[in-house]
Amino acid sequence: MINFTYQNPTKIIFGTDQLKNLKNEISNHGENILLVYGGGSIKKTGLYDKIIKELSEFNVFELAGVEPNPRVTTAEKGAKIINEKNIDFVLAVGGGSVIDCTKLIVAAAHYEGPAWDIVTRKHIPSQATPFGTVLTLAATGSEMNAGSVITNLETNQKFGWGSPLVYPKFSILDPTLTYTLPKNQTVNGIVDMMSHLIEQYFNPDGANTKLFSGMIEAVLKQVMINGKICLAEPENYEARANIMMAGTIALNGQIAWGYRGDWASHGLEHAVSAVFDIPHAEGLAIVMPNWMKYVMPKHTDQFKRFAINVFDVDTKEKTDEEIALEGINKLQLFWKDLGAPTTLAERNIKKEDIPSIVKSLSGELGVMEIITAEDATKIYELSL
Repeated sequence: MINFTYQNPTKIIFGTDQLKNLKNEISNHGENILLVYGGGSIKKTGLYDKIIKELSEFNVFELAGVEPNPRVTTAEKGAKIINEKNIDFVLAVGGGSVIDCTKLIVAAAHYEGPAWDIVTRKHIPSQATPFGTVLTLAATGSEMNAGSVITNLETNQKFGWGSPLVYPKFSILDPTLTYTLPKNQTVNGIVDMMSHLIEQYFNPDGANTKLFSGMIEAVLKQVMINGKICLAEPENYEARANIMMAGTIALNGQIAWGYRGDWASHGLEHAVSAVFDIPHAEGLAIVMPNWMKYVMPKHTDQFKRFAINVFDVDTKEKTDEEIALEGINKLQLFWKDLGAPTTLAERNIKKEDIPSIVKSLSGELGVMEIITAEDATKIYELSL
């Protein structure tokens, strides 16, 4: 294992009826609260009214309409509110997009330049307004990490960034808040957290990370089991709880000690959704299996282990590559059976669109296998 330092300051408040903790968690931070949320589903479900009731003793300001691929322009609006209204604390209510946007909001509020400078690392934040979250979609793990992904429509770019200053102070995880999710959002959440686990599973230090590989294999299996239950029984508390916790575990750093995950698939997907604005998880379901097929011949042992330990592939009378490929195909089929797309064509993306996607890449990708623009083009072509 490589040397590492790990610290996660986020307080997780898990279970039913945990909104009652909001007042106590926020009270030490001041009186002016900025409430950040998405397209308004929290009003339809009644969650908005419950939160406003819990915040009745505070001065509440709002930023609604955070996009599924959160825009840098939206974050700048939030940062402006923080400064104009002397906001003491921000509460993000929603899924990963709302939380990711909030992370940029709280950092950009303390920088006079463009918020995009923070995303592109031209400016390193030195201060951030404190914030907490109420999670309504199990997917990204943003509720317990310091990472964020932001889209810039003017430049057709979508980049990830992070800072130790933007860990949430607390995150309320109530599985019952996910009961009313549309099926496609539950599917996207399952794909997203599985992709986070897979990105870390495949890494250049694979021979030295068997402890974490075993943990990832176990979590992947539980996501697949409980994910199907969630889709069949949307109000199955045990399944929803397991899925919510799996999404958090997948990206809060605890299964990535001492090694580097690859993350090329995320970079490949970010370019797709930067240009075509499709949901992140849909892009991953399309691109990731084809990245796997592209790099597998040079890393057969890791993919063989994945096939056997995650998908129970029968090894009799098969070559190592045949075993590895069957595992990849089973992953792709699992996502397809859930209802996720598996080709770019399903989202009206054609071969002639590939150059514009490649142009939006952030540069070379990956650490297990370096993916150049030429490699990316071939992977996108496999994904058609």
